Amino acid sequence: MYQAFVAFNATVARWCMYVAVAGLIGIVATVAWQVFGRYVLNDTPTWAESTALVLILYVTMLGAAVGVRDSGHIGLESLLVLVPESVRLKLEIVIHLLVGTFGLIMAWNGGVLAESVMAYSIPTLGLPEGINHIPSVLAGVLIALFSLEHIVALVRGEEVEPSWH
Repeated sequence: MYQAFVAFNATVARWCMYVAVAGLIGIVATVAWQVFGRYVLNDTPTWAESTALVLILYVTMLGAAVGVRDSGHIGLESLLVLVPESVRLKLEIVIHLLVGTFGLIMAWNGGVLAESVMAYSIPTLGLPEGINHIPSVLAGVLIALFSLEHIVALVRGEEVEPSWH
């Protein structure tokens, strides 16, 4: 069961990275088109800035979630190496519990916020304003899921292998 959980998380994290890379390409293309339209065509596309902002939200939130799974986030490892091994394991579990709790709180509040503004529209895109807050819900759930994976791995005496391996 644990191996299926690890495989699921690795697959989800890998796909999050693929989506984030596609989003980065979309941001570059959108901004390039905006600059081209503004300075060459003298006709700025009104949708470009809003599109780039939406893409930035998805890229950063999905990237943050993958960073939690692949241990690419800021940690307190310099302090952890100073404590005995028995204390280190407990501190690492507490850290992952706190990160997972943060993820759940972020998901909950992002969902509340998305629901509260879903009736409004992004003027230049015609899409609901709530889509700007969906990435925080997704990232929060994934951060909690990936933190749980780290906790189980620590209890089993294993390490979480990064998604790109």
